[in-house]
Amino acid sequence: MSVGLLSLILLLLAVAGFFLGRSRAIASSGGDTRRLHSRPQFHGFAAFLFTAVPGFLVMVVWLIIQPMAIEGRIDSMIPDRLAPDMAARQLAMSDVRRVAGGLDVAVAQGRMKADDLPAMKSDLAAVRAQLAEVGVALGSDIQPEIYEAALVYRDLGHMASVGMTIAALAAAVAGFVYGQSRIRMGFRARNATERFTVVVLFIASTVAVLTTVGIVLSLVFETLHFFTLYPAMDFLFGTVWNPQFHGGSSLGLLPLLWGTLYVSFIALLVAVPIGLMSAIYLSEYASRRVRTVVKPLIEILAGIPTIVYGLFALITVGPMLRDYFAQPLGLGDSSSSVMTAGIVMGIMVIPFVSSLSDDIINAVPQSLRDGSLGLGATPSETIRKVVLPAALPGVVGAILLAASRAIGETMIVVMGAGAAAKLSMNPFEAMTTVTVKIVSQLTGDTEFASPETLVAFALGLSLFVITLGLNVFALYIVRKYREQYE
Repeated sequence: MSVGLLSLILLLLAVAGFFLGRSRAIASSGGDTRRLHSRPQFHGFAAFLFTAVPGFLVMVVWLIIQPMAIEGRIDSMIPDRLAPDMAARQLAMSDVRRVAGGLDVAVAQGRMKADDLPAMKSDLAAVRAQLAEVGVALGSDIQPEIYEAALVYRDLGHMASVGMTIAALAAAVAGFVYGQSRIRMGFRARNATERFTVVVLFIASTVAVLTTVGIVLSLVFETLHFFTLYPAMDFLFGTVWNPQFHGGSSLGLLPLLWGTLYVSFIALLVAVPIGLMSAIYLSEYASRRVRTVVKPLIEILAGIPTIVYGLFALITVGPMLRDYFAQPLGLGDSSSSVMTAGIVMGIMVIPFVSSLSDDIINAVPQSLRDGSLGLGATPSETIRKVVLPAALPGVVGAILLAASRAIGETMIVVMGAGAAAKLSMNPFEAMTTVTVKIVSQLTGDTEFASPETLVAFALGLSLFVITLGLNVFALYIVRKYREQYE
């Protein structure tokens, strides 16, 4: 039975448990639901959970364990002559899975009979032709060991599917019976459902934390692997970025780090003043009618795809800066530059500063404004000396979000700033960022174990450390000024 059909059956059984549990609760109270400890729908939800949770839990655990168990069994069937190393073994396992899947499709379409599959081992050319007809193309001839492993893989998969169906339905039925047996007037159904909600929320928060830990650990381990192949000091303090996949690479971080910070700095110079002043106008000076029109228009900027911003930088902003500023001032003749990417990226992150700052400023208590105005301060003095200091933690958070968005941007940099890794103060020269090089090092037909590929993880970890430092600095600023106004 497929996972989708099994999930539907479990869900229908749980829904039936809900209605039956609700009816039993009402019947147990003699029609007077006031005698129940919990309302009837809580009894229904409790019965629903008692039925659905065990069934889906068994199914999820089974789906996690099943591939590992089956592939461990199949891996032992592949001889070393077909898989002398890890990469070859992974390719062999991929062939096993494709052959098994093709056999399933062929049997389902009536091209083959399941009982004849073992006997077809003597004519693997015919098997290969049948698989090609169902859309399974293999790069080489099917080896007898691969075909035999595919048959075992297919049989084990079918047995596991039947076992999962039986186990999940048995767990759901047992939960259904148990849930119905708990229905009575004194059953604390509301408490049970609320405890389940707490458990779900805890699991959700744990998943978020474990995801972060997994991301960091994956970066750390691959970075340590990279540093065993390339000197760490040369990477951290090198001033030349020149990867050569045939050897002799120079993988210095400083040019990429400089380009990242330079582009982000220009983007913030554009976004922070415009976004903050827009937020002040919308929250303190604009009428309701103007606000309802202008704020959605500003937020539209956040919904524009970054490729559109990249085209805008490539076709409009870049040539304009080159023709009217760079060439007349003798600063360069390229339309791809740090200034181009920084300006367009600044336009893109304006809504991050404007919308969040506007919400934070509106959250400042009106009593602070009234007190300042009552003491004789002008509206502009009230904004500068009362509202903005009180809203500073939120404004810093908005700026930090904009900075993180700018640091992690790729497409605008590719199309607006180019791909040249260099150290230069000239904002009208082409440069690149860390994110662009992460993409370029991981794309193409490259060997994953080479330093030129693993350097992408070291770049990712460096970028993570930079953003973490920004967060720590912002937290320090927020705490310092928050204590002043509490």
